[in-house]
Amino acid sequence: MDLKEYQKCSRIARGLEKAELVLKNAKIVNVFTREIIEGDIAITDGIIAGIGRFQGNTEKDLSGKYVCPGFIDSHLHLESTLVTPAELVTVASRHGTTTFIVDPHESANVSGLAGIDYILDQTADVKANVFVMMPSCVPATAIDDNGCMLTAEDMAPYLEEKRILGLGEVMDYLSVVNGDELMHRKLELFSDKIRDGHAPFLSEEDLQAYAMAGISTDHECSTFDYAMMERRNGMTVHIREGSAARNLEAIVGGLVSRHMDGEGFCFCTDDKHIEDIEREGHIDHNVRKSIALGMDPVSAIRMATIQAANCYGLKGLGAVAPGYQADLVVFEDLKSIHVEEVYHKGCLIDQNEEIVIKKCPDELKNTVRTGTFSKEDLRLESSDGMFHVLKMEAGQITTKMETLRQSDGACEFYADDCYQKIAVVERHKATGKVGVGVVKGFGIRGGAIASSVSHDSHNLIVIGDNDEDMELAVQELIRTQGGYTIVADHRVFDTLELPVMGLMSDAGFRYSNTKLKTMIEKAHSMGVPEGIAPFITLSFMALPVIPEVRVTPRGIYDVVKGEFYQF
Repeated sequence: MDLKEYQKCSRIARGLEKAELVLKNAKIVNVFTREIIEGDIAITDGIIAGIGRFQGNTEKDLSGKYVCPGFIDSHLHLESTLVTPAELVTVASRHGTTTFIVDPHESANVSGLAGIDYILDQTADVKANVFVMMPSCVPATAIDDNGCMLTAEDMAPYLEEKRILGLGEVMDYLSVVNGDELMHRKLELFSDKIRDGHAPFLSEEDLQAYAMAGISTDHECSTFDYAMMERRNGMTVHIREGSAARNLEAIVGGLVSRHMDGEGFCFCTDDKHIEDIEREGHIDHNVRKSIALGMDPVSAIRMATIQAANCYGLKGLGAVAPGYQADLVVFEDLKSIHVEEVYHKGCLIDQNEEIVIKKCPDELKNTVRTGTFSKEDLRLESSDGMFHVLKMEAGQITTKMETLRQSDGACEFYADDCYQKIAVVERHKATGKVGVGVVKGFGIRGGAIASSVSHDSHNLIVIGDNDEDMELAVQELIRTQGGYTIVADHRVFDTLELPVMGLMSDAGFRYSNTKLKTMIEKAHSMGVPEGIAPFITLSFMALPVIPEVRVTPRGIYDVVKGEFYQF
C-alpha cells in the first residue's frame, strides 16, 4: 500500500479512527499460528486494518461465527467448466474461492494468443482475484495436431502483464529432461517467476532432472508415495479434486495416516464442471473432504489459503491479518465448513447477483474445421485380429494398456458389452486425420458419445458401439461447431453446444447445467459406469502426456514408450 493508505490504516489499527466496516465477534482462523482468535476484523478500502476491538461506520455482528481467508484454487482451466470465465469465477466465488490461478492452455491450443487474450479480458473485472499462467506446451507434444503453436518469443510481451504469474504446466517432460532448446527458452524466460509442472509417474531419476529445471509444482499426483517423492525434490504438490480426476482421498489419507500437517501441499480443481461445483462445492469441498478424512481443520484451511498464496508469491493474500486483502469466508462450524458469506476486498458477494456474459469475438467461434468424414474412416482392422486396448480407470484420467484377440479371429474389430470403439478426428486444419482404437471400461451400449473438448489439442473425440452412431455424433459436432453430444439408437438424443472455441457455452450456466445433467444421466443409463464422469473422462483420452495409452488423430499412442501402435 502507498503512504496515504498506510497512514489511514495505521490510524484505524491504533484506534484513532473508525473503520469503514467492522465484522464483530468473529472466531478468526489464524493461518500463521494455527490459533482461533476471538475478536473484530476492521476493514478499510478492501484491506484488513486490524484484529481486536474496533468501531466502524458499518458494523456487522457475526455472533461467534468462524472467519478464514478466502480460498485459493492453485490450478484450474476455466474452459473445462464449459461456461464463460466470468460465470465460473462468479459461481465458484459463492463457495468461498476468491483467488484463481488459471492456465488457459485449452484456449491457446485452439486459438493461440487470441485465446489467452480472451481469458484475460473476460476475467479483468470479475469480483475475485484471477491470475494467469502462460501456457508452456502449445501444442502439448510434437505429435499433437492442435490449432496453434506458441514459442518463447510469442510469450515474451506478456511478461509485462501484471496478472501473469509465471509459466503454465510443463507437460512435455521429455523436452525438459533432454534439454530441448525450444523448451528451455521458455523456462529461461520465466526464470524469475514460478513454473508449474505436469509430471505423472516419472521415474525418480527423471523427476530429479525435471525439478532441477526449476519446475516447482505438480497437480498430477494420484498416489501418496509419488506425492512424497515430489516433496523430497522440493516441489509443492497441488492435490487435485476435479470432476474426473479425484486424487484427494489417496493423498490426504496418506498425510493423515502419517500425522503430517500438509506443509508443502495445496488444493486445486484442475478440471471441474460447473454443475459439480454447484452440487458439491469448489475448494470448500476439498477442505470439507480433507477434514472428513481426519485432517485437522486449520491444516486443511492452510492448504487452501496461505500455503497456496506463498507458493505463488501472492503477498497480501491468504490470511486474516493486518495489511492483507479482506478476502474472507464466514461459516458456522469448523468441521462442516458450510459457507454462509464471502467477502472480496471487504465487499459482501451477492449470492444472487445476475451474471453478465461478455460477448465473444467472432473469430473465436466457428473453429471446427474437419476434412471429409464418414463412417468408413472408423473401420478398424488388424492383420491377425489382435488389438491394443485403452483401458479406463474409474475416478482417474490415467489408463492401462491391454491387448485383445477377438474370439472368432476376425480381422475387423467389432464392439461388445466389454469393448467399444474410440476415435479422434482432427478439427483445426481439415487434414482428414482420424485415429481409431479400442476402449475398455466406458461401457456405452446402443449409441455414441462425442466431444469437441479433447485435451489438450481439442480435436473431436467419440466413443461408441457402432459406426453409424459414431458418425452421426461427429457430424452433429461439426454442425454445432463444438459441444457434447449423445446419440442413441441412430438419433441425436441431445447436444450441449459449445461454440466458443468448441470449449465453452455462452448461453448461461443454468442452461448448460440443465442439459448436462440430463445428458450425464442418459450416458449412465446407456452403460457408462457411475464411477466415470462421461464427458470429462472422455475428454482426457486423447492427451498423450498421461500414461499409459491414448488415442490421437494419428492413431493409438503408447505414452510410456513414446511410439504409435501399428495394427
